Amino acid sequence: MTLLDILTPACIKAPLDASDKKCAIDELVDVLVDAGKINDGVSLKEAVWAREQTRTTGIGHELAIPHGKCGGVHNLAMAIGKPAEPIDFAAIDSKPVKLIVLLASPVDRTSEHIQTLARISRMMINDEFRERIYAATSADEIYTLLQEQEQSVAS
Repeated sequence: MTLLDILTPACIKAPLDASDKKCAIDELVDVLVDAGKINDGVSLKEAVWAREQTRTTGIGHELAIPHGKCGGVHNLAMAIGKPAEPIDFAAIDSKPVKLIVLLASPVDRTSEHIQTLARISRMMINDEFRERIYAATSADEIYTLLQEQEQSVAS
């Protein structure tokens, strides 16, 4: 599975309207609802926010990967948001985030959930790729960069 199996250009928003992490999470869940990827946005917002309260998903390198599992999600889904200005996510390195990747999973797909989180992390560890995606100004540009990165990993 690649990230492009669970992400479409309609699930990328650049720039986000949100200026804080709760609003950013809510906005990205709304993107998934609007794209028809999930049915129950309210439950997913609650699940992701509850997870965020236990420990920050600001993993460093100006990236946050909020995630949650709930019954209203039937297939893995992903939304990406690029804030207009970096957002404080209480990240482990204390830096505000420039990119937010939200992962939604069914409650019974823990293995795929963990594998997808790891795939996102591995992709974003590449400094050059990370800087290019942070510099992107549109959803299409972000999607194209992800396509290129997935192809380079596959070859």
